[in-house]
Amino acid sequence: MHTAYISHPSFLLHSMGDWHPESPERLRAIEDRLHAARLFDYLTHLEAPSVQRSQLLRVHDAAYIDFVEASSPSEGLRALDPDTSMNPHTLEAARHAAGGAVMAVDRVMRGEVGNAFVACRPPGHHATRNRAMGFCFFNNVAVAVAHALEAHGLARVAIVDFDVHHGNGSEDIFKDDPRVMLCSTFQHPFYPFCGADTARDNIVNVPLPAGTAGDAYREAFSAKIMPHLEAHRPQMLFCSAGFDGHREDEMAQFGLVEADYVWITEQVMGVAARHAEGRIVSLLEGGYDLSALGRSATMHIKTLAAL
Repeated sequence: MHTAYISHPSFLLHSMGDWHPESPERLRAIEDRLHAARLFDYLTHLEAPSVQRSQLLRVHDAAYIDFVEASSPSEGLRALDPDTSMNPHTLEAARHAAGGAVMAVDRVMRGEVGNAFVACRPPGHHATRNRAMGFCFFNNVAVAVAHALEAHGLARVAIVDFDVHHGNGSEDIFKDDPRVMLCSTFQHPFYPFCGADTARDNIVNVPLPAGTAGDAYREAFSAKIMPHLEAHRPQMLFCSAGFDGHREDEMAQFGLVEADYVWITEQVMGVAARHAEGRIVSLLEGGYDLSALGRSATMHIKTLAAL
C-alpha cells in the first residue's frame, strides 16, 4: 500500500516574515530532498481540502475559531502572539492544514493508502483549545485524532510527538480523554516551559535535557513510551513529526540524526502493525535547519513507505 503525501499550494503562501524560521522554504526543502532521493514519484500525492468548521469545533472553542478568522489581515501581518502572526494567506493555509489531517485519516481508514504524511504549514501542536502560539493556529493532529474518534468510531488512538518542543496544545485538548494517549518527548526546560509535571494516565511526558543524543533518546523512548503504547493498544497512531531535535538545528539543543528518526518511525510502525492494522497519520511540526529537515523528513517518509 502506498504512502500518501498530502499538501496544498497555500502552504507556500503563509509567511510570518523573511526572518521567521517557520518559512515556506521548509516545504521546498522536503520536496527537493524527496526528488533528489527519487522517492517523490513513489508517493500518492493528494491536495488537502479545507477543513469544515464542525471538524475544528471538536477541538477548538467556537469563540477562538471566530477570533482567528476575524484576525486575518487584508495586507501585512497581524500578530496573535509574539512569534505567531497571520498574513493574508494564513487563514486559508491553516484551514487546508487541518483539512489535510482529516483527509489523511479518511484515506487511511478506508484502506486507500497504507499511511500518510501531511506536509502542512502552519504546524499545530502548540495550539490549545483557545489560543494560538508557537507558530500554530489550529491543532492539526488534534483535528485528525478527533476525526478518527468521532467519524470513524475508533475507541483508542495514540499520538507520538517527537518534536523537540512539548506538545502542550495537544495535551490541553486531550488530557481528559482516556481514548487518546499522548506520548511526548521534548527538551526541558525549554519552550513552552511546561509538561515536566503534568503527566496522567493518558499523558506520557518524557522531558529530556539539552544535549540528549541518539543513544540516550532511544533508551528513554524504549523505557518510558513503548510500554504505554503497547498497553494502550491504539487502533490508529498519529505522529507529531518535528525534526527540530536534529543536531544541526540551532533552534534547540538535541543531538539527533537521520538514523534516529528512522528508528522512531520504525518503533511507531511496529506498534501500528501489532495493534492498528498498520494505520499511521504523520503530520509535520517543527524542523528549521533546511538541510537537516529535508534529510530527516525524507528518511521518515521513506521508512513509512517501506522504500
